[in-house]
Amino acid sequence: MVPGGAHTYAKGEDQYPEDLAPVISHGRGAHVWDVDGNRYLEYGSGLRSVSLGHAHPRVTEAVRRELGRGGNFVRPSIVEVDAAERFLATVPTAEMVKFAKNGSDATTAAVRLARAVTGRPRVALCGDHPFFSVDDWFIGTTPMSAGIPAATTDLTVSFPYGDLAATEELLTRHKGEVACLLLEPATHTEPPPGYLAGLRELADLHGCLLVFDEMITGLRWSEAGAQGLYGVVPDLSTFGKALGNGFAVSALAGRREVMERGGLRHSHDRVFLLSTTHGAETHSLAAAMAVLDTYVEEGVTARLHALGERLAAGVRDVAAGMGVGDHLVVRGRASNLVFATLDEHHRPSQEYRTLFLRRLIAGGVLAPSFVVSSALTEADIDRTVEVVAQACAVYRKALDAADPTPWLGGRPVKPVFRRMA
Repeated sequence: MVPGGAHTYAKGEDQYPEDLAPVISHGRGAHVWDVDGNRYLEYGSGLRSVSLGHAHPRVTEAVRRELGRGGNFVRPSIVEVDAAERFLATVPTAEMVKFAKNGSDATTAAVRLARAVTGRPRVALCGDHPFFSVDDWFIGTTPMSAGIPAATTDLTVSFPYGDLAATEELLTRHKGEVACLLLEPATHTEPPPGYLAGLRELADLHGCLLVFDEMITGLRWSEAGAQGLYGVVPDLSTFGKALGNGFAVSALAGRREVMERGGLRHSHDRVFLLSTTHGAETHSLAAAMAVLDTYVEEGVTARLHALGERLAAGVRDVAAGMGVGDHLVVRGRASNLVFATLDEHHRPSQEYRTLFLRRLIAGGVLAPSFVVSSALTEADIDRTVEVVAQACAVYRKALDAADPTPWLGGRPVKPVFRRMA
């Protein structure tokens, strides 16, 4: 009944080993249960959105309080004021904020605003970062470009992460045409020293806006996002995922002078910035406020880093001990760990990823990534490492045979972005 069998491609059956794509019944904390009654330790919860754990009591109680007061009105609710104040107090590098329901809408709004402010057509995005939006200007640049006119994506150009010279060359080549530089300020690699500050200078020099996509880095890098950690202020930034702990809320934030172009207090052409029927649902904004309070008061970001460091160290130790340390590679900031599976020639391999995921799921660990939530305990991490060790023993056998096929149990998992279904 549902195209692809899921509402997010990254949750699709093709992302998991054959006959081992659990359908979830419920979750609590760091655990989920499938419809067959199996219990799993879960990583990457809700595609990184549930960073406090499922059914977090502080968040669910805040939501319950608002549900009894009504969820959506014909005029703004006082909750919108409270949520804006709480967000801007937590992310002081921003001066205004507008809420929406998903990250794509917020990021596309940033692009539209940049084009309106600068009067320029082109968007320059970091080509090393995998995802910015489901909208045409971005998706048309991926292998899944069916249905997107070339005239739209011809206006999107890319620059490599960490290379200021290449970015300057791009801006010079398209002189006076680029509306914004758009990137995740960090992903599985830290920004080189001076890189983000250098982008800030290039944006100012060439008259374009600097936009940070903080969907992943927001809260996980610091309570104020990557911009708060690295001390570089973008013109616009977008937040989501961890902001609602699973509830649908995202945010576009930035400098007042720029953001106000999407409002009423200016003499320019109006910008249809964000106008969403459900963008100000009171219970989702209540969830966001509870999340922000919890992060600040309980030091959640520090806990995520501590748990991630324990997990990364454990996985690396057992992988090395089993002789696969050069093939199962843990990458990223401790609060946002991913893993790569490499074959006998040290090339990325979907077959070895399938083998590894199959052994994890069999051991009760559901881990398309190693992204932690604060609901995990040290005992949970240690149990995960035990399961990884068992998986690494099978990984070693497959490497020795130079053929993982006998351990796949069916077709290999597939990359999300590919041309053919």
